[in-house]
Amino acid sequence: RRLEKLLGSESEYHDLERVATTPEAFLASITQTSRCRTKAPDSPPSDALSTRAAFDQTCEFFAHACSHSGSAVTFLLDEVLEMKTFENFPGLRKAPREFWGALCKSSNRFVLATRFDTRARRLFHDAPDRFEFVFVPPLSPAEISTALHGFGIGATDNEQLEIGRIIHALTDGRPRYLHHLAKATVSMGAGDPVSSLAMQMAPGAPLSMACRFSYELRLHRARGYGALKAILQILSKEEPLTLTEISRRLGRTPGSTKDYLSWLADVDLLNVRQKRYRFVDPVLRLWVRLHGHAAPPNEEDLAREVQEYAVSRFPYMDPVPISRDQPVSTTEDQTTDRDHSWNLVEID
Repeated sequence: RRLEKLLGSESEYHDLERVATTPEAFLASITQTSRCRTKAPDSPPSDALSTRAAFDQTCEFFAHACSHSGSAVTFLLDEVLEMKTFENFPGLRKAPREFWGALCKSSNRFVLATRFDTRARRLFHDAPDRFEFVFVPPLSPAEISTALHGFGIGATDNEQLEIGRIIHALTDGRPRYLHHLAKATVSMGAGDPVSSLAMQMAPGAPLSMACRFSYELRLHRARGYGALKAILQILSKEEPLTLTEISRRLGRTPGSTKDYLSWLADVDLLNVRQKRYRFVDPVLRLWVRLHGHAAPPNEEDLAREVQEYAVSRFPYMDPVPISRDQPVSTTEDQTTDRDHSWNLVEID
């Protein structure tokens, strides 16, 4: 929404996650709230349309809409991969690709965002040159130290840099986790991010609820909900593991286990290197390890698991503090593991 304000009246924001229900309802939601007009001929009301016709009109709207002055529009489409919802309707099996094709032919401009990086790579692998793909990397230790100014953490610059490095190691540089952990560290008043993380992993705590939201959201976008949860619990106890090791512990054939693992990778819960699988998000792995039991964790469980997690994460800390005057850069692993030319903006 901030980008919409910066771009002005000839831009328009739509959150597809809120309105991608049926093709007919989606068309109605978009056209009724839009400030744009369409150059296409008038069409019958959406409640009289078939699912196919409603979807086609949606594509026509985004392709041919214009501002009231007649100029091209910049559409900001959040969670654009929600278009996959329409694959379940008759005749719309290829809905995301058809929608994508309509955007490619349009004279309008589009900024597309998604939290599902792997799906975006696959869907847009043959994007034309007019599209630029941008991956938003995790925050660096220097950026986190600068962000701590706003929370009032650290009495001196050196203390702030040191706490920033610790929080970066604990949160993997993820902004949402940073926000919750920094607020908890301030409320404790002791400048101890590890103890704050233990408190934030308790049931109902803000960071714990953020992990639960990400966990449930991604699992519900995948297939095989129950088996996928079982695999995540296996990997929360030990990682990385091979396909054979996971299938043996799961009690399923390697063939079915491979399908499950591909579905988890499809929603960015797991990645694979050298045929070994592990969590993408280390904080989420800690949460699954703590909360994947019949009884919620007690204080002793929280303190023990978070302490072990912190010890395992501290090797990832930057050994040399980064000056705020130096340009910010990502780590070597981030730059080599990501193909920046084939990524969409990822929001999580």
